Amino acid sequence: MDKKDYYYLGKITKTFGYKGEVIFFFDVDNINNYKKIESVFLKFREKLIPYFIDKIKFRQNNTAIVKIQDIDDEENAQKIINSELYLPLEFLPKLKGNRFYYHEIIGFTVIDEKHGNIGVIEKVLDNQYQDIFSIKKENKEILIPVAAEIIKKVDRKNKVIEIEAPDGLIEIYI
Repeated sequence: MDKKDYYYLGKITKTFGYKGEVIFFFDVDNINNYKKIESVFLKFREKLIPYFIDKIKFRQNNTAIVKIQDIDDEENAQKIINSELYLPLEFLPKLKGNRFYYHEIIGFTVIDEKHGNIGVIEKVLDNQYQDIFSIKKENKEILIPVAAEIIKKVDRKNKVIEIEAPDGLIEIYI
């Protein structure tokens, strides 16, 4: 199992009761997409290990009380606290229009309305206030905010994102 084929779903935050149940925190926009989840992968020592879910009861604030198969007491449940949860990429709900997952746009070409091809998205920098595209153009890095006002079109078929960068932003890099 290659971790690049999986996405981060959330984390196990604490135990619940004495019968081995735990609390999952889902780091997702819409928890309803996961109502019928049957298994998850837990990260242990940089490896993803599959675990089957016996029972899940969703609560508020993107949390759920979960009974994992073969974890029947508080002691064993305690061993998986703070474990990260993952699912295979094919479980991600499909996004349309200008919405995208960061992992899917790596390698996309960025075309600015004024400057044309400004490079290829190398990564997305997760910033507390504003996420940022890190775009590679020859030996230069161009940083563009991930913002709806800037992104004009996402063309998944041709792997292109069309933008309208604010005046002067691209000029500071080229």
